[in-house]
Amino acid sequence: MPYSFDKCPERPASIETILNGLDRYNPETTTVFQEYVNQQCEEKFFDSYACLALLKLYQFNPHLIHPETITNILVKSLTVFPSPAFSLALALLPPSTIPFGNASGAAIPTTELTESIQKLTRLSTLLESAQYDVFWSTLDSDDVYADLYSDVAGFEDLIRIRIAGEVGKAFREVDLQVLSAWLDLRGESLSKFVQTACGWSVSGNKVMIPSNSENEARAEIKGERVGVEQFGRVFRRGMEAPA
Repeated sequence: MPYSFDKCPERPASIETILNGLDRYNPETTTVFQEYVNQQCEEKFFDSYACLALLKLYQFNPHLIHPETITNILVKSLTVFPSPAFSLALALLPPSTIPFGNASGAAIPTTELTESIQKLTRLSTLLESAQYDVFWSTLDSDDVYADLYSDVAGFEDLIRIRIAGEVGKAFREVDLQVLSAWLDLRGESLSKFVQTACGWSVSGNKVMIPSNSENEARAEIKGERVGVEQFGRVFRRGMEAPA
């Protein structure tokens, strides 16, 4: 199911009112949005539309930036890949926080926030390019990553569910060891996740994935009907062309 940016069933009425009114542009609303981001981290849902509204406020009011909230939004954005939520959030960050230089080529001073954004961008790239095993090894390679997603409840399982969703679109069966590396799960934990969370089955060293609209092979036949009169026009143009 496509990810919807403007809809969120868990969104409180108070936040809905802000998003649909002028208070959306009121700098004083940043504290309300920040508390709402904390709620999303604790309760395992993500309201991308509200988070983008907060980042827009930061863009126009850089003095109100709360670095931890920015990293939490980016981490939550990872949990809904392959939607463009992460890229949209990154695009709304003030230039002073982007660790990749600016249009003039001048380097951005390195800060704790720019380093965090750079690390999270690396994780996003790995997920988008389906380098799932490298994603997990990268996540384990530096304690800073653990600090970055420590506020986001269930982060690892949320990522696993999204990876499984992508795998289910592309395969009917997967080698158990390959899936183990992709999900960073082994033994009983892997079997339980595959069967309980995904509804798949294990047969020997293979994981069997039921057919769906995405992973079912279909023969595609393309045809083009060309009338005799069209050949006639081409032939006449060829005969009339100057030698």
